[in-house]
Amino acid sequence: MKTKCSFYSKVIVLLLFFIIQKSDSFAQIPQTIELDGNHLIAIKNAISADLSVQYNDLIKKADKLLAENKVYSVMDKNQVPPSGDKHDYMSIGPYWWPDTTKANGLPYIRKDGQVNPEYHTITDTDYMDYMIDDAQILALAYYFSEKDKYASHAAKLLKTWFLDENTRQNPNLNFGQGIPGINTGRGIGIIESRNFTKAIDASILIKGSKFWSNNDDVLLKKWFSEYLNWLITSPIGIDESDEHNNHGTYYDVQVIDYALFVGNNSLAKSQIEISKKRLETQLEKDGSQPHELARTASWNYANMNLLGFMTIARLAENLGVDLWSYQTENEKSIKSALDWMIPYYTNEKKWSHQQIKKVEFDVASNILTFASLRYKSDHYNQILQSLFFLRNGNSSDILLFVP
Repeated sequence: MKTKCSFYSKVIVLLLFFIIQKSDSFAQIPQTIELDGNHLIAIKNAISADLSVQYNDLIKKADKLLAENKVYSVMDKNQVPPSGDKHDYMSIGPYWWPDTTKANGLPYIRKDGQVNPEYHTITDTDYMDYMIDDAQILALAYYFSEKDKYASHAAKLLKTWFLDENTRQNPNLNFGQGIPGINTGRGIGIIESRNFTKAIDASILIKGSKFWSNNDDVLLKKWFSEYLNWLITSPIGIDESDEHNNHGTYYDVQVIDYALFVGNNSLAKSQIEISKKRLETQLEKDGSQPHELARTASWNYANMNLLGFMTIARLAENLGVDLWSYQTENEKSIKSALDWMIPYYTNEKKWSHQQIKKVEFDVASNILTFASLRYKSDHYNQILQSLFFLRNGNSSDILLFVP
């Protein structure tokens, strides 16, 4: 049985080969936004000869989803948001807990990095994630297999969450990560919708099927146009826009992605310029990320934030903007942040910052996959191969992360 280590090595080589060769076996490049259409074609071309095991694993996942036939909605929660409208998304701050010194527990107090189980009693957050994950798996299964059954269920998931008047989410996060006894929602909550970008790409991948019409595309663009407007004009959105850590980074990811989706390229370009400034304020000259390193789960946040900047660089490619080689006046860059992390990936250095959670390398694998491809680097590829975590996990992961 092949290890995931050798699998990733082969995938990197294959992707680079097919991209360089500009294979035109599949005439139409999918116009995805976060996913790279050229890489999707490279993988599709490689499936029959080299990626059949990984493809079969993906199809098994997709078939399981079809058998389960689950859909998700904000209407499924038991709680009613302060607005009185269950179509409004709501959640509580995950790191906020009842104050045991108070009879009613109010106001809640913060325990950074420690998730209050109450967070999961409001189903919107988990159901949003399930919807996005399932739609992505099914959309990729449809793209690679060209079987309509996968597009059918992906469309049902997207329509239930975004389009159906009876089940759709209202295009706001007014009540995201509220703190009982303090507020009903915060800008901080906007981080929870960061993976909507994957739902958008899922819709693009199934657009050629009979289950996702031009009208569906128009309606989804309308939803995201309204949500984008809320992000950039509402007090809560404005509050999140000036965060100086991963929250600011993923605010940019969302604004840029949604702007590209709805055709507002000027907004996307202006937000990319803001992202350049974030590199200046969020990084030290050596590439370290002080705001993330101050957290109790510093490893998680340093990796998450770096992947966020890489995602912005990928989105910027849609407009011909190169952030991969961009440096600020003080020589801060995505690559310097990457290279600061490298000794911890190779175990040359031990992570000395506070980390109350288990150190895991799933996000690091995505970072190194990006790095291997965008910097055309054997060095990063070798590190990717050597990490012990690549010997575990699901072999279809590469088909779910296409930089």
